[in-house]
Parts: sequence; structure tokens; C-alpha cells
Amino acid sequence: MKKVSIISLGCSKNLVDSELLMEQFYNAGYIVESDNENSDADLVVVNTCGFIGDAKEESINTILEQVERKKTGNIKKLIVMGCLSERYKDSLQSEIPEIDSIYGKFDWKNMITDLGGVYNHELRNRRILTTPSHYAFVKIGEGCNRTCSYCAIPIITGKYKSKPIEDILEECKELVKRGVKEFLVIAQDLTYYGYDLYGNYKIAELVDRMAKIPGVQWIKLHYAYPTHFPVDLLKVIRENDNVCKYLDIALQHCSDHMLKQMRRGINKTDLISLINLIRKEVPNIYLRTTMMVGHPGETAEDFKELVEFILEMKFERMGVFAYSHEEDTYCDKHYKDDIPQEVKQVRVDELMEVQRNISEKINELTIGRTLKVIVDSFEDGNYIGRSEHDSPEVDPLVIFTSDNKLEIGNFYDVEITGFDEYDLFGKLKEV
Repeated sequence: MKKVSIISLGCSKNLVDSELLMEQFYNAGYIVESDNENSDADLVVVNTCGFIGDAKEESINTILEQVERKKTGNIKKLIVMGCLSERYKDSLQSEIPEIDSIYGKFDWKNMITDLGGVYNHELRNRRILTTPSHYAFVKIGEGCNRTCSYCAIPIITGKYKSKPIEDILEECKELVKRGVKEFLVIAQDLTYYGYDLYGNYKIAELVDRMAKIPGVQWIKLHYAYPTHFPVDLLKVIRENDNVCKYLDIALQHCSDHMLKQMRRGINKTDLISLINLIRKEVPNIYLRTTMMVGHPGETAEDFKELVEFILEMKFERMGVFAYSHEEDTYCDKHYKDDIPQEVKQVRVDELMEVQRNISEKINELTIGRTLKVIVDSFEDGNYIGRSEHDSPEVDPLVIFTSDNKLEIGNFYDVEITGFDEYDLFGKLKEV
């Protein structure tokens, strides 16, 4: 039997593609492994990311590492797919001729056929999970119809393409059979879901129907967009106990000047109104957001306004990243990258310090409370888990002890006894 190793870079949407491809390889008779950069596989597939400069650099470096391994005979064939190759296929072919085949973001299904196998359409919703068996990412759409100034995603992936509701529900039912309890719903723009297929936004209907599937115990929603937010989704979050009181909604900035520069389609007043509405309609919801600093034209006054906004809004979860100038974007054509890198980094650091203080105060309020926690692992005598307000890899952990042996992937009640600026500490709640 031939062996294939798939190295998945970038976001969780890429990871889903890798998992789908792994299932097809397995069905074609391959031994399959993932993310082993020192694999002895006959074939290595690198699923690349091309979002920002750092991600592109990581993808190129990973490809070159595998090229060296091919030269020394450790692997026989190297294939590249994903966002980077969707955008830069010709350059990759000319500059790294050691790559045997290149696929983009959407034509990777041809890979199995080109290698002498058959793509099995019946297995289109099945995949080999690379996450722990109790949670899985569920990708409901590709592409993006927004025109944000800084973003290369629409250039890479094209217009929004929703996955049909019935296909998603079928996928979820199959995952439940395999022991998945937590479903992390993802798309570049979650809130646009369904418009291209059905003529109106269907995210609320989709999540409500997912919540009705027996065995679906947690649903978490990632990457909502604030403009034209489908408010009917809030009722679904509020009224379904298994839809976590958690929403990932990237806001990027708050000043009217920067929101216009970024082409976000919303102003500060409407942004604040939306945040207040979400918190009113879904009591105790935790909002995760992302802010960008150093976008062309961001003044010291814009940044000060952003700091004050964060202090006022007190987001429960927040990430910050510095603007990256990407070719062919609106910024590339109309703006200069006029903020020095050192200024960008100072602003990132300042915002993260503000958020650390907010996060620590929020964590302090959980002392003495009992949280429902899903256990991800056992390390150094402690169980490591997450509450309904935390997604894997990006959010705080709940670290707790128990005198009894607990099952990884199960839910337990944990009494919170301590905290730091990000993580919570506790002990198993005695029955």
C-alpha cells in the first residue's frame, strides 16, 4: 500500500479540506497520516495558506523543506494545493520545479483521479478527523462577497458559495455517529450563508436544524460579519441550550474614518448598536472579536479611539493583528502602506495589554461558579478543558483536578477556584 502524508497549514477551513482529501485517499487504498513533516510517505501533499505575508512565508518554507526531502530520497512525490497555489500557481511552477503537481483551492478533488484512483462522490461529506474525536469543524461555505480593503480572500476564493443545508446536516449526523459532540461552525463569512443558494440568509435556519440533531451537544459559531447581521440568529442562540452563548464576530476597528478606509460597510454608531443588541438578546453571551491596527491611514487619534472603544465594550475574547499589505487588494491599488512596522507592533502590544486586563477581570468574576467543561486532554496531573465560551486553540483553558479518572471528550461540572489573565483553574464539582 502507498502512503500519503498531508501537511495542513493556515486556518481551520483548510483543515477541513485536508480531512476530506484524507478520506478520499484512504478510500483509494492509501495509508494516510497528517502533519508529519518528517514522514517516510511515498507522497506528501502540502495544503497551503496565502492569506497574509507570514502565512505565505510559512507555506513556501514548508514546501522547500519537502523539496529537500525529495532530493534526498525521503519522499517520492510532492504535491501542493490550497490558497497559495490558487493564487500563485504559475510562479510556484516556474520557481520550484521540484513540485510534481499543483492544485488550487477547489480543484484538489482531481488529485485522486490524476493519481490513478477514483474520487468517490458518495464520500463527499466524510472525512478523517485530525482533531480530537469529540469535536470537529463544520465548513458551511467558501469564498466571500465582501470588499474589505485589506483582504485577499475574495481574490483567492472568489464569490461566496454556500454548502447546501441538507449536505451539512448529513455531515453532522455522520459525525455524531463517530462520537463528535462539539461542532465548530466556520466560514469566511458565517452570516452571509445561504444567500447565493436560497435568495436570503439561512444561517439561523441552519443552526436551528443542526441543534435539533440528537447527539449534537455544543455548537459554536465563527466569523460573523457585522454588516447586515441576520438578527434572527440571536433567537436561535438564545433558545437552544446546545448552541453555545458564544459568537466570533470580527470588527477590525471602530472609528468611522477607519471603517470607511477599510470598506467595512458600517459606522461606529451602528456597530455599537449591534453589540448592544446581541448582548441584550442573548444574556451572558461571550463575544470574540479581532482588531486590526496599522491599516493605511490609521492616525494616532484613530488608534486612541479604538483603545477607548475596547475599554468601553469589554469584549470577552479578542485578538489583534497588524495590517499586512497584500498585492492586488484595494489597499494595494489605492493606498500606501504608510504605518511603520515598529508603530504597528507598539499598537498591537498596547491593545493586547488592554485586553489582558479586561480578560483578567472577567475571569475573576467566575470564581466560585460552576462551569460545564469538555475535557480535551490530561497533562501533568491536570485535566485540560474548555467552557462553552471557549473554542480550541484560540481561547482560554479550564485547568482542573479530580480525584477520579475522567474520560477525554466528556462533559463535567467544574468549580472555578482560581484564574490568571487568560486561563481558569478549578476542581471537579462533587456530586
